[in-house]
Amino acid sequence: MAIFDQITIIGMGLIGSSIARAVLARKAAGRIIGCDNNPDHAAAALRLKLVDEMISDPAKAVQESGLIILATPVGTYGDIGKIICPDMTPGAILTDVGSVKSCVVTILSPHMRPDCHLIPGHPVAGTEQSGPEAGFASLFSGRWCILTPPENTPPDRVKKLEDFWQALGSNIEYMTPEHHDRVLAITSHLPHLIAYNIVGTARHLEEVTKSEVIKYSAGGFRDFTRIAASDPTMWRDVFLNNKDAVLEMLGRFSEDLTALQRSIRYEEGDKLFELFERTRRIRREIIDAGQEEDVADFGRHSEE
Repeated sequence: MAIFDQITIIGMGLIGSSIARAVLARKAAGRIIGCDNNPDHAAAALRLKLVDEMISDPAKAVQESGLIILATPVGTYGDIGKIICPDMTPGAILTDVGSVKSCVVTILSPHMRPDCHLIPGHPVAGTEQSGPEAGFASLFSGRWCILTPPENTPPDRVKKLEDFWQALGSNIEYMTPEHHDRVLAITSHLPHLIAYNIVGTARHLEEVTKSEVIKYSAGGFRDFTRIAASDPTMWRDVFLNNKDAVLEMLGRFSEDLTALQRSIRYEEGDKLFELFERTRRIRREIIDAGQEEDVADFGRHSEE
């Protein structure tokens, strides 16, 4: 049964196209309107039959839709919000899929009409791939979608968005925007920052050639290259819009790294073993929680 008669997805990249596929597979909406300023993405969405219609003008694309999903880099939200909010249908929900939430409230709230509702969201799912062809319908199955509704948001609007994400296969969690950003700073943002840095360091080692780095990459480095291949525009906006939480977690990481350096320098084997044993247990807990498989999956192969 359709949760919404019509939805609009602005941005038909990996997440936007995966939402469209999941909606089609689970019949979560009657009609899907797509909007993307990239002509190639727009053409691909039509060719792949992910949408009922592609509309290039965001203001026209949101008309008559009960749900509007921003699936573009966070840095674009302000300009898009200014364009679409005057034309949103009364009672419509505006949500997003960004990896930061506090800035979404700050950026979009000034443009919201009192008869429409901003409910930021974050489906914690993705791959390093991008573009409409990279999406797949099962991307959100069994994954968490974090919703951060502002105070005084009508409960029925929140419940309807919850129902939508559950229809796509997601588990729902509620957080404040500030708490979300602190949690994701350590679970997602810092790992990406480290991956970008490690791959960049390997690339610039003068005593190790680029061909050797590629030829002899072991599993750990391959995983880092997968993460570091993520969309650069999206991650630039994430770090700029969650800088306080990221810098705090980076400071803590630097302190722990210094302690680890000391343990190696002074051959403190017991401390190293204790750390490695603790971290191995965390990996097992992630697998037991259903958030990863107990197999290597460097390419994160998709399922249609």
